[in-house]
Amino acid sequence: MDAELNLKLAQLLRARSTAALGTLHDGAPFVSMVPYAIAGDGAGFLIHVSKLAAHTKDMIAEERVSLLISQAEGGDTSPLALPRITIQGKAGAVSRESAERAAYRAGYLARFPDAEPMFDFADFSLFLIRPVTARFVAGFGQAHSLTGESLMRLVGAP
Repeated sequence: MDAELNLKLAQLLRARSTAALGTLHDGAPFVSMVPYAIAGDGAGFLIHVSKLAAHTKDMIAEERVSLLISQAEGGDTSPLALPRITIQGKAGAVSRESAERAAYRAGYLARFPDAEPMFDFADFSLFLIRPVTARFVAGFGQAHSLTGESLMRLVGAP
C-alpha cells in the first residue's frame, strides 16, 4: 500500500470507536458491537467486556475472532464504496497482574472516560485482540491484505 492508503487506514481506525466483533457461539457465527481502543504499545485492539456477555464467553472458549471497522454511512458514497477493514485475530484476557494492564487501562479510558466505573466491576475484563491478518478495502477495486504486524506498524501508537 502507498502512503495515502496507509494514512486512510490509520485515520479510519482512529476515527471510529466501535467495531463489529465476530465470535463463534456454540459453533455458529455471532456478531456484536464493541467499543475499541488501540493498544499504545502496538500489540493490538483493546475491548472492555462483561463476563455476562455472550461474546466474552465465546472469546474464552475460542480465541479466534474477527473485527469489522467501517467508515460511517452518509453523503453520496455508496455503502459498497465505504472504506472498511476486517481483522482476524486472537483474543485474550489481560490479566489483572500483567505488567501491561495499567497502560492498557489508561489507553482505553483515554478514549472512553465514561467506562471508568466499569473497571471496578468484578465481571468486566480487558481483552487484547492481536491481529493475525487483515483485509483493508479502501473503496471499489482497492482491496489490500496485511499481516497483523504490518497493520499495527501502520496504525502506530495512538
